[in-house]
Order: sequence, then C-alpha cells, then structure tokens
Amino acid sequence: MVRVCVPYLLLLLLPSLLRVSADTTEPCELDDDDFRCVCNFTDPKPDWSSAVQCMVAVEVEISAGGRSLEQFLKGADTNPKQYADTIKALRVRRLKLGAAQVPAQLLVAVLRALGYSRLKELTLEDLEVTGPTPPTPLEAAGPALTTLSLRNVSWTTGGAWLGELQQWLKPGLRVLNIAQAHSLAFPCAGLSTFEALTTLDLSDNPSLGDSGLMAALCPNKFPALQYLALRNAGMETPSGVCAALAAARVQPQSLDLSHNSLRVTAPGATRCVWPSALRSLNLSFAGLEQVPKGLPPKLSVLDLSCNKLSREPRRDELPEVNDLTLDGNPFLDPGALQHQNDPMISGVVPACARSALTMGVSGALALLQGARGFA
Repeated sequence: MVRVCVPYLLLLLLPSLLRVSADTTEPCELDDDDFRCVCNFTDPKPDWSSAVQCMVAVEVEISAGGRSLEQFLKGADTNPKQYADTIKALRVRRLKLGAAQVPAQLLVAVLRALGYSRLKELTLEDLEVTGPTPPTPLEAAGPALTTLSLRNVSWTTGGAWLGELQQWLKPGLRVLNIAQAHSLAFPCAGLSTFEALTTLDLSDNPSLGDSGLMAALCPNKFPALQYLALRNAGMETPSGVCAALAAARVQPQSLDLSHNSLRVTAPGATRCVWPSALRSLNLSFAGLEQVPKGLPPKLSVLDLSCNKLSREPRRDELPEVNDLTLDGNPFLDPGALQHQNDPMISGVVPACARSALTMGVSGALALLQGARGFA
C-alpha cells in the first residue's frame, strides 16, 4: 500500500472530483483518531471524491491502482494561492502517492499547492512521471520538506529529474532516500547544492556499482552529509567506494555497505584516503572471506557480522576500533553459512537470517519513528 496525502490535489481539482463520484464501496477509510486515512482506488470506476474525508488526517495513504491521472490535468493550471489559508490549516505532515502514471505538469501543480502547507515528509512510489517538466520557477514554490523518499519512480527527463524536482522544493531538505531508481547519473551542472542534507540513502539500487556512485555523488553538492547508506547497491570494493567519496569531497560519519558482494581490493591498487570524519562502517552481509585491506585506520564502529570469515581476524588486519561485531561468521558459528544461504533451515531463524529478511524495511522504520509527534 502506498501513501499520499490527497488534500492538496483535492483542493486543486475539487470541482472535477465531485463530478466523478460513483455508487461503489468507499475506497477510503479514516481511523477513529482522524490520524491516518487509507485509500485504495482499484475499482474500474473509482470514487475519487471519497478522498475528501482524508483532509482531516495527519497521514494519508493512497494507491491509484496503476492508472493514469491525466484526467486531472485540466485543473493543473489552478492558482493554489486562493486555497492558501485552507492548506495551511490542514494537519497533514506525511504524504505518500503510489501506483500511478502522473503527468509532470500535474505533479508540479501539486508541489506548488504543497508550498502553502506544513508538510514535512513526501514519498513517491511506483510512479511513472510522464511529459516534460514545466519551466523552473523564479524561486522555489514547493514545500519545505525535511524528508523526500522515492522508490521505483521513472521520469521522462532521464537523469535530469533530480535537478528539476529540486527546483520545486524549498531549501532545507535533510533526508533523501532514492531506491530502485531508473537513473542516478545526475548532470551535476543542473544540480543545486543540498546545503542541509545530512542523510542520503541510495540503497536497493543493485545496478549502481562503484562507477555509478561516482556519477551520482556530484562534487561539492552534499557539504553537510553525515550518513550514507548503500545497502544492496552493487558496490564492488571498499576502495572503490572510498574513491567515490574522495572525488565527491563528502565527509560522512557513518557508511553502510551491507548486503553488497564486496571483493577484496586487488594487490597493488592505489590506497584511498577515507573521509577523516568516518566513524562507523557497516560491512555485514558482504560475502567477505577475509577482512578487506585499506580500511580506515580508526573507527568507533565496525560491523563485519554475517560474512564468511573462517578464522578470527588478527589485530593487524583490523583498524583501531571501539565496537567490533563479528557475529554470524563461520569461525564463531559453524552453521552460519547454511543459515545465510537458507534462512529458514531447521525452522529456526538465526540473527543473520532475521537481519536479511528485514533489510528492506529497516530504513523505512527508522524514518517512521516519532510519526505520532506530528499529530
């Protein structure tokens, strides 16, 4: 199920929505606390007007059933300023829209309306954004988001999509999550600096790889970056990631490289200088048979759990580290490899298997913490 906060789209397109009512089962449900509203428009003739009840909710969840929203384009030219007071009064703080084909012109119209809101988190999932993006505004007219999440979103504009979307957001974004992206090769010249961005999560982009990371991390565009997540992102070697970080001139304090099939750096390879600010490195579930060479000389946290280490690493193979995790390796658990290859073996789910099964939701759960604080 995908989530979106419909109120803004409704305010733009309310006359059309009220005309398109159908005599069907209510597709939207609002909980007793008026906190969360869930809509699932899978009916062949959906009753879009049912979403009006979601205008009192803090969270609204919408699945558009994979259909095109082009029918609402005629309302995209509406000036949202006339609804400014109503939009400001809405409680909604978290929106998620999914399973739809959305004209870029309509998406921009919604972002313009959101510019009058108190929205903090926006998620787009399983969307196909079609058509050209409208001309860039003289100044950012969209919402002042703290978190923007995108999963499996395709854009007609190719790799230029992030720069174009960025122009419709007010500065101050702190968390950016991009998963299952169709293109992460951003034209750096068209990308503005993310001055406040502290968390960048590019996990679940298995075709990214070391070279793709080099293209995605535009130099000097992420000056405040503290946490970089690259789980299941096709990373190849720790030294390749290090080179990409150095080229981008970023200084993350925490780096997550778990769930990648990492290779040991080839002998004679150029030694990379890791970011001096790096304190935490996660190399769990990386298929490592030995500790990679060329790791940062000093770390607070190093996670090597759930790999294929057949013996305990020697002190000279490890960085100076305060918190080292080696659980789930064969030298500690002879059955670890079996559990990693078959998580449900013997009907028991060990720690490594549990972590693998929950990999895809761990980041999402972290972002959802404190949701009730928006009420």
